[in-house]
Amino acid sequence: FLLGSTYQSPSIRFYFYVKALLEPILAILLILLLSPLLLGLSLAIYVTSGRPIFYHQKRLGYKGKSFSLFKFRTMSMTAETAGPQWASEEDPRVTRLGRWLRKTRLDELPQLLNVPRGELSFVGPRPERPEFYQLLSEAIPLFSLRLLVRPGITGWAQVNNGYAATVEQCKTKLEYDLYYIQVMSPRIDFQVIIKTLFMVLRGNSG
Repeated sequence: FLLGSTYQSPSIRFYFYVKALLEPILAILLILLLSPLLLGLSLAIYVTSGRPIFYHQKRLGYKGKSFSLFKFRTMSMTAETAGPQWASEEDPRVTRLGRWLRKTRLDELPQLLNVPRGELSFVGPRPERPEFYQLLSEAIPLFSLRLLVRPGITGWAQVNNGYAATVEQCKTKLEYDLYYIQVMSPRIDFQVIIKTLFMVLRGNSG
C-alpha cells in the first residue's frame, strides 16, 4: 500500500467535507421515510426476544473520538457475559430473528441516527470497538489510518470482504479501507451503496 499510495487530492478532501454537510440531511429524510419499517422491526424484536430493542456499543470514530453506535439488538442478553468478543457470520449468540436482520443488514438501520450527530457517514471504514482497536493497532501496522476519515454504516471492506473475526482477516479488511481512504469519491460511494442494497435484497451478509 505504501509503495503505491499517493496523497489525497484536493478534490477528495473537498468531497469529504461535502459529505459531512449533506449526509445528515439525507439521513433525517431516510429516517422519516423508513419509520414504518423501523417501527415494524422494533415490534418484531420485542415480541420474539423482549427488551431492549436497541443496542448501543462504544466505537472509535473520526480522529479516535469515542461514540455510541446504535443497532437493533440481534444477540441474546447474555451474549457478552464473558467479555467483549468478535462477531462472526455464524455466531451462536445471535437470535433467530437477529440472524435474518444481520444477513439483510437491517440491524444497521438505527445507525442512521449516528449520521446527523456527525459520528458516522453512509460509506467509510466500519468503526472498531476500543477493546479490539488496541489489540489490532498493536498487531497491524497502519491500522490507525482508518481514523483519518469518518467511519461508515457500510464500506468498501464490508461489501468486498464481509465479517472479520481474526487479526489476519482484519489485515485484509484494512487493505480495502486504506484503498477507500485514498480514492474516496462519489463513484466509489455509489458502488458501495448499490452493492449493499443487493446484499440486503439477497439476504447475504457477504
